[in-house]
Amino acid sequence: MAIVGSLLFLFYAVAALVAMAAFGTGVLPLVLIGSVVLVGFQYKVGKWAALRSVGAEDMPEDRFQDVHRSVERMSEEMGIDKPRLMVARMGVPNAFAVGRKGAGTVVVSEELMQLLDRDELDGVLAHELAHIANRDVVMMVLGQGIASIVAIVAQYVVLLTGDNDIADFILAIVVGQIVQMFVMIFVLAISRYREYVADADARRTIGNGDPLARALEKISQGNQRARDSAVDEQVNALCIFGQDMGIAKLFSTHPPTEKRIERLRN
Repeated sequence: MAIVGSLLFLFYAVAALVAMAAFGTGVLPLVLIGSVVLVGFQYKVGKWAALRSVGAEDMPEDRFQDVHRSVERMSEEMGIDKPRLMVARMGVPNAFAVGRKGAGTVVVSEELMQLLDRDELDGVLAHELAHIANRDVVMMVLGQGIASIVAIVAQYVVLLTGDNDIADFILAIVVGQIVQMFVMIFVLAISRYREYVADADARRTIGNGDPLARALEKISQGNQRARDSAVDEQVNALCIFGQDMGIAKLFSTHPPTEKRIERLRN
């Protein structure tokens, strides 16, 4: 985490230096303000879009008393406010968390609650609460913001050093996409590591890693059988279970499920 975080900060610092070299030192406040605005915008819009994309609705406490009580108890143990609980039909058994400490939201699919036993569901809920407690969503938005900023600076450099014709415009887009993809490799490495940390925190909260391991096995099987899913690519990065990406594991938001299960049971 320290190494990857330092590299992300280095990417941002280099982008700021390049911007100052191209536009002068007066552009530095603009870069800083623009960065804050961009990250804030991505955070707010991302949270709204994630909830809207799955059609999440508030989870009635009278129908899901056990879930509310479990979340309230585990939130107290983790030292966070009880997050807003929502339910959605995703077409797959899954759950995800958005927001931060004091303003978190946990979304659970109806399919997940139908599939899992009580202790298994507690393991999944503890995992999502750990993401909120550890500010993982905020960290990921910050990383994605850095990737976007570096890509924008790279595009402007191409345009400033070229002839500003259509070829330079296309080249700037291509360069921006490549640079952003390169920085996202490090952001996704953080994402995979944070999944392991959330698993470990969940195991510590419920006192045993086996319920969450069993839940991951069932979720994996349920996702493989599902054909129709309301979970798009953006929300998939937030979910407890991420789809495998074949040989492109370098760009996966989640570590292999088998390794997570092995760690939980060891």
